[in-house]
Amino acid sequence: MQVEVWSDIVCPWCYIGKRRLEKALAGFEHADEVELVWRSFQLDPAFPKGVREPVYDSLAKKMNATRDQVREMTGQVKEVAAQEGLDYEFENAVMVNTFDAHRLTHLARERGLGGEAHERLMRAQLVEARVLDDVDTLVELAEEIGLDTGQARTVLTGDAYTAEVEDDIRTAQQLGATGVPFFVMDRAFGLSGAQPLEVFAAALEKAHTQQT
Repeated sequence: MQVEVWSDIVCPWCYIGKRRLEKALAGFEHADEVELVWRSFQLDPAFPKGVREPVYDSLAKKMNATRDQVREMTGQVKEVAAQEGLDYEFENAVMVNTFDAHRLTHLARERGLGGEAHERLMRAQLVEARVLDDVDTLVELAEEIGLDTGQARTVLTGDAYTAEVEDDIRTAQQLGATGVPFFVMDRAFGLSGAQPLEVFAAALEKAHTQQT
């Protein structure tokens, strides 16, 4: 059974959804039959490459809100994340264009490290407030998950895997995704959003039943 997950590494709800899916899989009798495939998506593809902006400022502009309003909204997300064991850091977080980081995840997927790459990059962005359009930072994170640093740097300083990232995004849109996280079970049905644990558990059972 294949479960595809579309997410953006700067997306707070994507990391929460990842944790809930992992918990559902931990309690799923047929978890050893599940292949998890992590796919790329950009919440804000129009965010300019090379620009680095404090997350609060970026969200305030996007939502036409004040920094205090944004701080209150993200505070609520922070509380939900904490229930999943995630300690979000928004105060010092920096918004960047994530396209290059997603290209790195495709190198990782080719090496059998797709899940590790998404986990490490989301943690770096959302918990550690790292700057994820910085090549040296991304190469360091790539090394941590077991990628060759030379290959990682070559990818990041070139344009490798551009088509693969674009294809992931296009496929998500064709499947009806308007945002992320977006979970697709065997290309049969999808779940949108960081659903409660029970919903993930039921979806896994349903997908397995349809298989048999």
